[in-house]
Amino acid sequence: MKQILIKNAYLITMNGQREVYENGKLLIEDNKIKAVGNFDESIVSSGAEVYDAKGKILMPGLVNTHVHLSQQLGRGIADDVNLLTWLRERVWPYESSFDYEDSLISSTACCIELIRSGVTTFLESGGQYVDAMVEAVDKTGIRACLAKSVMDEGEGLPKAFDKTTQEELDVQEELYNKYNNTSNERVKIWFALRTIFNNSDELILKTKQLADKYKTGIHMHVAEIEDEVEFAKLRAGLTTVEHLNKLGVLDKNLLAVHTVWLTEREIELFRFYDVKVSHNPAAAMKVVLGFASVPEMLEKGIPVSIGTDGAPSNNRMDMMRDMYLTSLIHKGRTLNPEVVNAETVLEMATINGAKCALLEKEIGSLEVGKKADMIILNPNTIHSLPMHNPIGNIVYSMSSENIESTICDGKWLMKEKEILVLDEVELLEKVKNQAEKIRKKANINLTTNFKVIK
Repeated sequence: MKQILIKNAYLITMNGQREVYENGKLLIEDNKIKAVGNFDESIVSSGAEVYDAKGKILMPGLVNTHVHLSQQLGRGIADDVNLLTWLRERVWPYESSFDYEDSLISSTACCIELIRSGVTTFLESGGQYVDAMVEAVDKTGIRACLAKSVMDEGEGLPKAFDKTTQEELDVQEELYNKYNNTSNERVKIWFALRTIFNNSDELILKTKQLADKYKTGIHMHVAEIEDEVEFAKLRAGLTTVEHLNKLGVLDKNLLAVHTVWLTEREIELFRFYDVKVSHNPAAAMKVVLGFASVPEMLEKGIPVSIGTDGAPSNNRMDMMRDMYLTSLIHKGRTLNPEVVNAETVLEMATINGAKCALLEKEIGSLEVGKKADMIILNPNTIHSLPMHNPIGNIVYSMSSENIESTICDGKWLMKEKEILVLDEVELLEKVKNQAEKIRKKANINLTTNFKVIK
């Protein structure tokens, strides 16, 4: 039995009552939370590690609900282009040139950036080397819902992605049986449908059947761009969401990502079927997808969470930054300063994220019996002080620079800014070398309007 006592913290529980302790403490025992708030320290063992968090903030770890591990080494390869160019001319050539080692380095680097930005759980929307992703998650100690990106049709698919419907179904089931609940149950295997551009009705229907059979989730880009909605209308006479509804796919185990181009009726369908939503504000603005109806969905009780998307579409896997953007863009869109307030953003990044991961009974809040996934923020920086409103400061003032420590499954992954799970300097060298090799292999040549002198 191993215990860690964290004391003297400004403790944000995110429990049902949203209780906050100005001078709180928390006891971790093995990988679970044993006590929270004000409690008798007689339950603390004599050999427990004691961490004094005086002047710091203790809160649940952030849940990033849309990540592309395999895109981490592609940061900067697809700036300032539209989505279809981004996908077909940059990201697909890049991703299709990968091998296992490329995926492992990319996945590991992404996990470390997530840890540094306060993420303890993430949802991967699907790459090709899930086994490498599992290895990276196991090594770095983070919690993840992983999936293979499945595609059985569509324009512009690289030869490496040319798979039959049955091949894609078989590999998803094989991955689930091999890896689900591994790494001390930190790894969950989901199923992933890339987009309606690339998924036949048969693949969509049978993936849903598999997800229901194994009681796991489905991760899918939905109503991401207007062209997608128009494509769906041409193919089936219905919008993406209406078509998914007709197929019977709208359900509590579907995570719909982006959801920018929704009608009022489609939002109501999401509410009725308890569809989960991942809002990616930075990616939506950078690739010019549009503005999702987040306040409207939240008002209907739809679990809307926050995701960063991948490095080529956001460039920063920084949940703190995306929390800030989430609040600002919807105030601007609605011309209402009261929508998506700081408390709501914190809910989206924690307990709503846990609901979207289908893990709300295990993570998302600091409560007795839940997994010991949490972060410690140090507000003692010039851009964060004074702290008249701590909750507001977390969302509006702080950044990943303020994330001082990250704990997942009862273990320190980062402590006082030091990554403990691997040699970060060695990883950085691998990232630089491998990224250049992949870009050249994928034949991606980037230009600039500036005059570069060699």
